[in-house]
Amino acid sequence: MFTGIIEELGTVLAWEPTADAARITVRAPLAVSDASHGDSISVSGVCLTVVDQGDDWFTADVMGISIDVTTLGERRAGDRVNLERAAAVGDRLGGHIVQGHVDGTATVLSVEDGSAWRVVRFALAPELAPLVTRKGSIAIDGTSLTVSAVAEAAETEQWFEVSLIPETLEATTLGALRPGDRVNLETDILARHVERMLRMGSAR
Repeated sequence: MFTGIIEELGTVLAWEPTADAARITVRAPLAVSDASHGDSISVSGVCLTVVDQGDDWFTADVMGISIDVTTLGERRAGDRVNLERAAAVGDRLGGHIVQGHVDGTATVLSVEDGSAWRVVRFALAPELAPLVTRKGSIAIDGTSLTVSAVAEAAETEQWFEVSLIPETLEATTLGALRPGDRVNLETDILARHVERMLRMGSAR
């Protein structure tokens, strides 16, 4: 379990694909400072398990399903990634409850700078649109954010926006986003459960 408050910008050292999976190695001095074999670390929103580590790096296995539904398969040596260690019981919940279970990806449609913030608009897949609401929580590449605007339900092309403050732009990979870039999305856990219950109820 995570909170979506990014602790460190890591650097991909290696991406080693296999027949139906891959191994990723990330330079992450802070993340490995108290990590042990089997610990969970969120890598750009994807919950991964430490299988090997050194003084300032760790290696994790990435299953085929994670490669299929996230952007991790596009990462190469030298790329930056958002990192967060698993939340400790009793810590303050600075963001929102994030599982590290990515629902899918979204593509940046536009980036507009304001006087003290940056507004980024993302395309939203139809199946995820019901789970995203204005002023609701969303995790983008593992970063806890508040949705500032969404498309009307009647619009053919669904989208949503977030407003990024300078701290987020500097402390995460989101500051480098440009139109056409893809990101990992995790919708709010409560919204996912409500949608499931509604679907089950209508099926009876």
